[in-house]
Amino acid sequence: MKMKIEVWSDVMCPFCYIGKRKFETALGQFDYAGDVEVIWKSYQLSPDMQTSPGKSIHQFLADHKGITLEHATEMNAQVAGFAAQAGLNFDFDRTIPANTFKAHRFAHLAKQHGLQDKAEEALFEAYFTKGENIDDTTTLVGLGDTIGLDAAETEMVLQSDRYAADVNQDIYEAQQIGVRGVPFFVFDRKVAVSGAQDSSVFLQALEKTYTEWQKSNPQTIAEIIQGSSCAPDEECG
Repeated sequence: MKMKIEVWSDVMCPFCYIGKRKFETALGQFDYAGDVEVIWKSYQLSPDMQTSPGKSIHQFLADHKGITLEHATEMNAQVAGFAAQAGLNFDFDRTIPANTFKAHRFAHLAKQHGLQDKAEEALFEAYFTKGENIDDTTTLVGLGDTIGLDAAETEMVLQSDRYAADVNQDIYEAQQIGVRGVPFFVFDRKVAVSGAQDSSVFLQALEKTYTEWQKSNPQTIAEIIQGSSCAPDEECG
């Protein structure tokens, strides 16, 4: 058994990628990381967004927020600075505005093969660093191939509506538990951390929830009452 940590995020959310890195830093400092299972949950910041390969993300942000293109570019530059502090290279000049629903379905497919975390990392990198269209089936098939998914299966899934219900269920669940923004980290359904917090905040949440989780899920037997028994390669006695 492992303690579950659920993470609601969207591929187009820069702070979700930054938060992922900061959480991973905390997990690397956590003594019981092997007892933790991370589950990624779908969320859409702009569900009605139209994929626009010929439009800059700066212009999209300007139109979306009703601000000038100059202001939008400055905002993205500031976020890129935050990303750099977390060891990430954001290239907003290459980012393609894209609807993320298909990417979320791709992540659910990867989950079925135990490759969800790799899929999330590949999607974030494709969107923020490589300037790839994460709403394009060919692009996603290629990403799947790099992480170990079968290309034929990935294409078949993306050409259908498989895992659409799973994505919608994640979004509905987010509404039910009060998610108002992402990233949103839920530790054992007891503690929630909203936003790309410092790694120390994530570490505190890990330690607090793990202590409580361990009480209900002991990994060792507290007391053994000895009696006559047999052990491998030893005499019975």
